[in-house]
Amino acid sequence: MTKTVLDIRKDFPYLNEEKVGKKVIYLDNAATSQKPQAVIDTITNYYSYQNGSPHRGSHYLSMSATEIYEGTRKKVKNFLNSKRTTEIIFTKNASEALNLVAYCYLNKLKKDDEIMLSIMEHHSNLCTWQFLKEKTGAKLKYIYLDDNFQLDMKSFEEKISDKVKLVCITAASNVVATMPDIKKVIEIAHKNGAKVLVDASQIVAHKKLDVQDLDADFLAFSGHKMLSAMGVGVLYGKFDLLKEMDPFLYGGDMIEYVYEDYSTYLLPAGRFEAGTQNVGAVASLGSAIDYLEELGFDYIEKLEGELMNFAFEEMKKLDFIKTYTTKDKNRCPVIAFNVKDAHPHDVSSILDSFGIAIRSGHHCAEPLHRYLNENATCRVSFSFYNTKEEVEYFIDKLKEVRRILHLGH
Repeated sequence: MTKTVLDIRKDFPYLNEEKVGKKVIYLDNAATSQKPQAVIDTITNYYSYQNGSPHRGSHYLSMSATEIYEGTRKKVKNFLNSKRTTEIIFTKNASEALNLVAYCYLNKLKKDDEIMLSIMEHHSNLCTWQFLKEKTGAKLKYIYLDDNFQLDMKSFEEKISDKVKLVCITAASNVVATMPDIKKVIEIAHKNGAKVLVDASQIVAHKKLDVQDLDADFLAFSGHKMLSAMGVGVLYGKFDLLKEMDPFLYGGDMIEYVYEDYSTYLLPAGRFEAGTQNVGAVASLGSAIDYLEELGFDYIEKLEGELMNFAFEEMKKLDFIKTYTTKDKNRCPVIAFNVKDAHPHDVSSILDSFGIAIRSGHHCAEPLHRYLNENATCRVSFSFYNTKEEVEYFIDKLKEVRRILHLGH
């Protein structure tokens, strides 16, 4: 039986709390998701009854931790439909996953090679490649947007050449909500001999991914944006690429043999998982996957799509609101906006006083904001556990913001 949104909300402790006598409305899901009780229980149960060091013992607790850790790797493999579990590397977040690829690509790039990015990239998928540019002498090339905030595919096809060795692209913008045709981007890149790294952080909680169908070379995401605890991320990489890459970090559990003068290293994924890992967070990721798959991504897309469309249309009716969101229906549930003549931080603070949580700032996408000719924006971002009533309350309080700041009637 399909859960209603009200049933879903009962699974999330925070959504049943109140702040200073006001119902809490959480509309900052692009920053991090709230956690269902099942995920919280998984973490508590692990540290209460299963806490051990994986891969480091033949006793019950070590073997139990190993089973949880490797069992979650298998869940992620199935979740992404990768060919093998050895293509799934656990990191502490998407930023570390992206940096892993950058550091391990140092010896594969030379002066005047090119890396292509979209102007929509999160700083984690931008500063990383600026570092690589400085270290190797490679050049950065950008793909810009059309008037509907969609990726300019014609420009992309014109700019790409055999000089481009790596294309780094977000699967969903955390500002303008655009979801590029990643499969087409990858197809064009591969025809020109380039590898593709996909930042899936803003899509992984909203849409089912299939890395084999996409033919992605690398794909990264953080668990905390898809219901898990903070402290766990994932890098997917094609095995043939991973096995040619040197380790990112060195230490325990990533070695094969250690001698006085040199060491040999495990094959992926172990090669890239030095030191004791955050098993509790990894376990929570497995539980989060279970929750999302039980709910079903078709249902998730339906709920979020309806909410996004309703919010977008209601905000368009307000003449003091300017939105920076694609009109394309294939978009993630994010709306960036500004209130005319009001600073985004003031808007966010006033809404917080009404028990509404949104984001203000450049959302770790400063170059995109410059491209939009804005220093900052406000942002609302939805999840399947949000309701139409919450959106209506948010819209009503936007009008109050104007009154409080004496900006109109």
